[in-house]
Parts: sequence; structure tokens; C-alpha cells
Amino acid sequence: MTAPPSAVLVKGKEPDAALVAQAVHQVVESLVDGRDPATCVEELGPTGVEDLDLARLVDAMTTPPFLVDRRVIVVRDAGRLSAADAAQLAELLAAPVEGVTVVFAAGGGTIPPTLQKAVAESGEVVDASVGASLKDRRTFVAARAKASSVRLDAAAAERLTAQVGEDLARVDGILETLASAYGDGATVGVDELAPFLGASGSVPEWDLTDAIAAGDAAGSLDVLHRLVGAGGRAAPAVVNTLQRTYLRLLRLDGSGARTKEEAASLLSVSPFPAGKLLSASKVLGAERIRQAVAWIAQADEDVKGATGLEPETVLEVLVARLARLHRAAGRGAAPRRP
Repeated sequence: MTAPPSAVLVKGKEPDAALVAQAVHQVVESLVDGRDPATCVEELGPTGVEDLDLARLVDAMTTPPFLVDRRVIVVRDAGRLSAADAAQLAELLAAPVEGVTVVFAAGGGTIPPTLQKAVAESGEVVDASVGASLKDRRTFVAARAKASSVRLDAAAAERLTAQVGEDLARVDGILETLASAYGDGATVGVDELAPFLGASGSVPEWDLTDAIAAGDAAGSLDVLHRLVGAGGRAAPAVVNTLQRTYLRLLRLDGSGARTKEEAASLLSVSPFPAGKLLSASKVLGAERIRQAVAWIAQADEDVKGATGLEPETVLEVLVARLARLHRAAGRGAAPRRP
């Protein structure tokens, strides 16, 4: 097994902050390699638990792993480090502590050249930036599609490139959503891609839960895009709506309620929505409901910044997964994790 590098620098241009965040997430995921992040990842910087304090960083870099075989230290906005800070860190990287990897993320200014050189010599440099030309964007989309679990045909790749324009941070999220909606290994054409590229308008929240319960991934995403469009609901509010719905399903499961009136009494809602909830609970079953609740709980963290994905992308992945879960349940397929 190859030992992890002692340091990784994720760099990118200032407009590519979202791409840098996504690349950092991918690097950390690779370094953690299935371990529990809570036991081996420490974040420093404006989005981490601690401020970007040099003494705190030095202490983290010189502390060997304890009860685990590796530690990953993520330094956000590494451009805030001074030249003097960089010189001290470069010395530490010249004699790294075994089992400790430091991930420096671009942002907050320019990372001092001394630190960039030290990381290049002792570790790895990941460039998250993308050129401004159409050719560069096409190359980026093609590379991300190749790394995805779905396949885009040539027309779909071109449509996706044109749709996202310079907002390339959306690409991974769209590909994840397509995989959730159509399944790993699916080949996606323009017609299959089109519903996932966005829409506008406003709709009531029950249109979303109804479309999901019908197992209609494309229709669910169309409703979602209208819900969160200009002047629409914030991502956490949509997650709360879904969480409330599936916790009600969880409460109904095994409750003994057989009629919409019994369900209405149990949930303190009117009989009409109670009837729809009771039907969905019976179709899904306990295992699928628990899976849905777990997905929603993770999405609640993600829309608040746990990943580099945009909140709307997190919602798209969640909604596609839920619709696919209902569709599988309606066909009688055995529950499975994605």
C-alpha cells in the first residue's frame, strides 16, 4: 500500500473557489480512504473548527496519529499565511511526522512561494483551475463525465458544457444527480439530461413530495428548481420540508394505523395528507424509510457547508435519490444502498 503524501496543495484561480472546495473534498476523501473522518480529520481556517493560527497548525503538524493510523489536517484559505509562517512550515515539511498529511487549500490571498515549493518537493500539487476558453470547458466536462458513474453521449456533453458556462462547479453535482436518477452505468442523452439543467417559477411544497412519491425523478427536479428559483425557498427550508415528511412516514411505520383517519389522529394533520403519507409509508417499508431519513440528515449538513457542493446541487442529488427510492419500491425491487 502506498503511503499518503505528507502534504497536498490544492490551488486554483480566485473565481474557482467552488472548484477548489470540491477538489479539497475529493482529496480528503481519498486520504481518509473509508475511515471515520471524525477520528482522523482536523480542519483549520475560517470554515474549520479552529482559526488559522500558526501555533495551532504547527502543533497539529507535529502531533503523531493517536489510536488511528493517519491524521489529515485541512488548512483553509492558506493564502492568509505570511512569508515567515511559510518558512516555518516548509521546515516542518522537510521532516514530516509519519502518518500526518497536511492539505493546504488556496484562498485568502496568494500562498507564499516558499510553501508552494516545499509542498511540491515533499508532496503533491492539485490544480483545480480551468481555462477560460470553450475548449478548456469542454475538456473539463469530458474529464468529469469520464470519472462519473454515468456516461454522457456527445450531444449531452455539449449541452451540459453550454448550460453551465463558466459555472463549472455545477458539473459534478449534475453528474451525481444523473447517477441518482438513472443508476450507475446509465448512458445519458440530451433528452435525459434536459430536466436536470434547471427551471423557473414557484410551486407549493406538496408538489415536490407528491412528485417524489410518484417516483418521478425528472418531474421532482423540475418542481425543486421552481421551489428554489429566484425569490424561492432556501435550501435548508426545503430539507426541513422533506425531513418533516419522512419523519412522519417513520412514525407511521409499525404504528398500526390502517385508515387515513387513524393516521390523521396520530400525526395531528388533516385526513387527506394523512392518507397520502399512510400510502407512502406502506409502499416504502421500514428499511427504505430509514434510508431516506439518513439521506436527508446528511443533506441537512451538506447544505450548511459540509461539502464543496452548492446547496442546490445537494438538493438535486437528494430529490433524485428519494424519487428513485419510491420508484424502486413501487416496482417491488429490493432495497439497496447507492
